[in-house]
Amino acid sequence: MKAIFLVGTAGAGKSLLASKILDYYSRNGAFVGMLNLDPGVENLPYTCDIDVRDHINIVDIMKQYDLGPNGSMIMANDLIASKIDDIQNEIDNVNPDYLIVDTPGQVELFAYRASGPFIVQNLNIEEKASIFLHDGSLMTSPSNFVSVALLSTSIKLRLGLPQINVLTKIDLIEDKIKDILKWSTNMTSLESSLAKSSDGENYTLAVNILRSLNLGGFAQGMIPISNVTGEGMTNLQAALSRILNLGEEVED
Repeated sequence: MKAIFLVGTAGAGKSLLASKILDYYSRNGAFVGMLNLDPGVENLPYTCDIDVRDHINIVDIMKQYDLGPNGSMIMANDLIASKIDDIQNEIDNVNPDYLIVDTPGQVELFAYRASGPFIVQNLNIEEKASIFLHDGSLMTSPSNFVSVALLSTSIKLRLGLPQINVLTKIDLIEDKIKDILKWSTNMTSLESSLAKSSDGENYTLAVNILRSLNLGGFAQGMIPISNVTGEGMTNLQAALSRILNLGEEVED
C-alpha cells in the first residue's frame, strides 16, 4: 500500500486534485482508497472510503466544550490522533493499492500541531509521499512566490516526507505560468524579479530566505496541474512513481 498526502493552503484545490488523482489511477487499473482527514469539511468531490467525520463531530465539540468555530477545529484536529487505531483498521479493511489522504484545509492545524506529523508517521503504510499545492492565484508575484516556497519547505520539514511541488489553477494564470515555472528552477531569475518589485529591506529579506531554500534543494521545479483539463496528471503520476514505486509507472 502507498499513501499520498495532499497538503497546501486553504483553497489551493486539495480535494479537487484528490478526486483527479483518484480518477487517473482508477482508469489505469489501480485500486484507490480515499481518506478524508478534514473534520470540518461539508462537501467533497469524491466518495470517502475512510472519513474522520465518522469519528469526530465539529458541532458536538462546539456544544460540549463551549467553543467557537476556530477552537473546535483545533480540538477536532488534535482529537484525530486519538482515533489513529480506528483509522488504521478502516484502512486495512479497504486495503487499497494507493491511499489518497486529503488533509485539513487549514494547513497550520495539520502540519504545525503535534497531531498531523503523528498521524503521518504512525500510519502503518509501506511508502508515503506528499504533494504540496502551490495555489497559482497566490504565486504571481516574486515575493508571494518566496513566501509560499518557504511554507512548502517548512511543511516538508514538519511531515518528514518526500514532497512533490505542484502549481494549481494554471487555467487562471496563463500569462504568468512561464515566469512562475522559471522562478521555481532558476534562482537568478527570481532574484532579478525580486529586485524589480521589492524595496531594499524586503528585497534583502526575500533573497536571504531564497538562498536558504536553495541550499535545502527547493529549486527543483514544480509540476503545473489543471483540475479542469487534467493537464499535468501524467507528469504528476510519473513523479509519484519515482518516489513510491521505484520508477515503475502506472500504464497510461
